[in-house]
Amino acid sequence: MSLRRALTRLAACAALACACAGAAQAAGLSGASRFCDSPHELNATEQDHLLRFAAVVREELDASAGSVALVSRSGLDLSRFGIRYSHAALAWRAQPADSVEELNAGAWSARQLYYACDESRPRIYDQGLAGFAMGTDDPALGYISLLRLPAAASPPLQAALLDNPRALHLLAQRYSANAYAYGLAYQNCNQWLVEMLAVAWAGMADGDDLRARAQDWLRAQGYAPEPVDVGSRLLMLAPYFIPLLNLDDHPAPDRDAMRLQVSLPAGIETFMRRRLPGSERVEICHDDKQVVVHRGWSPVADGCVPGPDDRVVPFD
Repeated sequence: MSLRRALTRLAACAALACACAGAAQAAGLSGASRFCDSPHELNATEQDHLLRFAAVVREELDASAGSVALVSRSGLDLSRFGIRYSHAALAWRAQPADSVEELNAGAWSARQLYYACDESRPRIYDQGLAGFAMGTDDPALGYISLLRLPAAASPPLQAALLDNPRALHLLAQRYSANAYAYGLAYQNCNQWLVEMLAVAWAGMADGDDLRARAQDWLRAQGYAPEPVDVGSRLLMLAPYFIPLLNLDDHPAPDRDAMRLQVSLPAGIETFMRRRLPGSERVEICHDDKQVVVHRGWSPVADGCVPGPDDRVVPFD
């Protein structure tokens, strides 16, 4: 591998380290590390495009039969690793009984793990849908994937998701962007989410060993993230130079093969599709000219190029 290519992929590793920090940035947190720097300030046109993009995302969620959906967002460019979506959250729709004001009924929020830079630890964060959609690193090109769940699947998942003691008991003390999917030493944003699915679907009671029980259940159910192919011995040294990346939790055979099992949105979607075959997938993307709505399990074209059956919403 050439030095230039290695440095380019090293930058992608740094991008992975930032994958779950988007919510922290949106929450107004700042940090000393360059991995927690806030994105550049949006100009008026970019803000308008992202708000209109978020409105289309809201329309698609409103069409859900249920009250819970998996929402995944693109962040920094990880295409060199074959990764489009780096950060996922569980979105839920407020019902009148959940709201202080009747006007809040029907509003969507996203619950997720983020890395709190000022505290140097992971936290659970609830965010409005517009903020989640605007958390992309590139305001000129962004993608969101929605997995709309069947109505019958929503109540137990929403109940577990909003059970704060269980949600917080699933939260690890240490964050690692490339955390081993079946490790307890660290956790990344998507790992917390899939462990929450296990708690909800298995009806697990709270307890200090909740994460371990959730992972045992996921393993028994065949959850197996597609390994990330690091592809370079040089890049395996990245954790020595890049904060929020670690290797000590990964099994030695995986490290030797340079193929790391990390929970990412694509693997979670595959797992949820197998368990809930009635789920509907929608991708919504935008460039600087339009929003594209693409339905089905095949990916929308790179660059947010619409296909013949896709819906296009022009910005002009």
